Amino acid sequence: MTTDAVTDNSADHPADAADAAVIEGVQRRVAGADWTAVARELDELGCALTPRLLTPEQCREIAGLYERTDAFRTTVDMARYRFGSGTYRYFTHQLPPLVAALRAALYPPLLAVARDWSARLDRPAPWPDDLDAWLAACHEAGQDRSAQILLRYEPGDWNALHRDVFGEMVFPLQVVIGLDAYGTDYTGGEFLLVEQRARAQSRGTAVPLPQGHGLVFTTRDRPVRSKRGWSAGAMRHGVSTLRSGRRHALGLVFHDAS
Repeated sequence: MTTDAVTDNSADHPADAADAAVIEGVQRRVAGADWTAVARELDELGCALTPRLLTPEQCREIAGLYERTDAFRTTVDMARYRFGSGTYRYFTHQLPPLVAALRAALYPPLLAVARDWSARLDRPAPWPDDLDAWLAACHEAGQDRSAQILLRYEPGDWNALHRDVFGEMVFPLQVVIGLDAYGTDYTGGEFLLVEQRARAQSRGTAVPLPQGHGLVFTTRDRPVRSKRGWSAGAMRHGVSTLRSGRRHALGLVFHDAS
């Protein structure tokens, strides 16, 4: 295909050109993060904030998808399953371009951390360089349902401590992105991470999610240095009670569900 043909095609499909610009912007912001600092904080706490990855307009765009039931495969009422209070919706595999771009851009820097952690814990590191290849392996293992979620919390809602492990195929890190302004659009609703420490009391971390920023956190455990080397520190995550307003968050998981 000639360059002129490509140019003409973009002009005929302005939506495609807009999507390409969005993807480029997401890739640029992800690449601009200090991933060395993120990895260091993950080592210390099991979670780490990124710089702003989405603009306020993009946050509102994603939060607005919650009303579009055709974008989701199912809705979960947390109270029904005693997961807490509130609702979340699993996207279909046809992710909105902005969501798909975020997930694809985040995979490579998180993959480096995942492989480092696996080496320290003397575990297999089955994740290929390509996200699509990893997801194909998940599907072959029977984990073939999208695990990307959009969450909504109203006053009084909360999320119980849990892990997002849906089968044998697990990526050890995931990301949640705040879509509303903490302290302005809502109060309360801090992200919670609790580490179960060997022969000691558990340690908790509470993180307010700034709008558009990502919080990288461990899916189930992290390497913890001990006298005998490295051991796995078990961790769970949740959300504190929302006091006022409405809170939306985008959850990006790098393995699919069974």
